[in-house]
Amino acid sequence: MRYAHGGGLTAERQQAREQIRFEAGERFVRGEKNAVIAKDLRVSERSVERWRRVWRAGGMNALASAGPAKVPKLSDERFAELERELARGPAVHGWQDQRWTLARIRALIWWRFELECSSAAVWRPLHRHGWSWQSPARRALERDEDAVGLWKKEVWPQVE
Repeated sequence: MRYAHGGGLTAERQQAREQIRFEAGERFVRGEKNAVIAKDLRVSERSVERWRRVWRAGGMNALASAGPAKVPKLSDERFAELERELARGPAVHGWQDQRWTLARIRALIWWRFELECSSAAVWRPLHRHGWSWQSPARRALERDEDAVGLWKKEVWPQVE
């Protein structure tokens, strides 16, 4: 199930879903069929099947909420530390140019916190804390306009 704006269930909705699972658990005890439970509780049969497997393995306590599905890998304190490291710049950390990329930030997170994460797991907290991707406002100093013009005139027509 996906939620708008990257959010999950509120605490109240999470508790309401937990109550539905407990209701299903009581009906498992009475021996009711999955299809009947699903129809009455207005959930999918797959959910009821999954809950029944969990209930068989661990009883009613196993139907309790396990909390949010994803906990941020970087706490606010660690993210503040990461921001301080990012402010120092890539050159301080061994890169030649002054560009932060997701791959470089991932490497920094590994070096600093010994925490392995995907590019998406790096981007989410950055975006949540107000960071955005940037593109260069000017052309590179190394750009040779004559070579670019020649390439467009001579090479590109052959490619097309």
